[in-house]
Amino acid sequence: MTIKIGVTGWGDHASIYPDQTRPDEKLSVYASHFPVVEVDTAFYAIQPRTHYEKWLNQTPNNFSFVIKAFQQLTGHDRQTRTVQEAKDLVKAYEESIQPVVEAGKVQSLLFQFPPWFDVRKEHIQKLRLIREWLEPYPLALEFRNQTWFHKKYRVQTLDFMKDYEWIHTICDEPQAGEGSVPLVEATTHPTQSLVRFHGRNVHGWNKNGRKDWRKVRFLYRYNDEELTEWAQRVKRLQKETKEVTLLFNNNSGGDAADNAKQLQDMLNIEYTDLNPRQMDLFQF
Repeated sequence: MTIKIGVTGWGDHASIYPDQTRPDEKLSVYASHFPVVEVDTAFYAIQPRTHYEKWLNQTPNNFSFVIKAFQQLTGHDRQTRTVQEAKDLVKAYEESIQPVVEAGKVQSLLFQFPPWFDVRKEHIQKLRLIREWLEPYPLALEFRNQTWFHKKYRVQTLDFMKDYEWIHTICDEPQAGEGSVPLVEATTHPTQSLVRFHGRNVHGWNKNGRKDWRKVRFLYRYNDEELTEWAQRVKRLQKETKEVTLLFNNNSGGDAADNAKQLQDMLNIEYTDLNPRQMDLFQF
């Protein structure tokens, strides 16, 4: 049984980086603290293969990546595409990640859909097609629309994910209307489960109109009581799947890395196959 704890991205977590750490050194330092990371830059653009090759060289053998799906694949750009156009996009995304695939370091490919992606036939068909086109890969599914988990559909949604071997992404996030999902402690994949911590800033969750909405939305620090509850949930998830991956996304105030370390301590986890920890990168 494996529990992997990490955070989303590696650029902003000041508490784990020595002073004057250069941007191109951060992933190497990050990989001395955590065994997994989410590649959030893959959401904004299909990354060049050379980026993945560089990141692989900066991480140890047992390190793994949760790679977000490109936003045009999940419909965040609200553009209508033919099936062939969508298939071509999937192919371009798939080709870009091949260095990580070949290295055996793909934890999962994360498809996070927008708040307007509700439960309806055409959206279910889209999920079927994506699963078909990316059949060899572990795919994680995260909803941002609560209709999938309404009482009428919850069991059907989870059964659908089981049938198509989608990894259900369990979300800890504010309950702030239709654009958020409840915490559904359920696994749907035979070997993996994924948890993402978005914080519980109810007032900041739906502030998308603000220029600084990202900073407001994920501004939250989990307290000991909340993390203790999660430690118990993780122990239950351990009984359901071989691997549990937990990613903290509450980094507007620099809290993600600290909370990840706290949960690691609560679960008495000590990672031994990380990069060597350098106390002072600039010592001569």
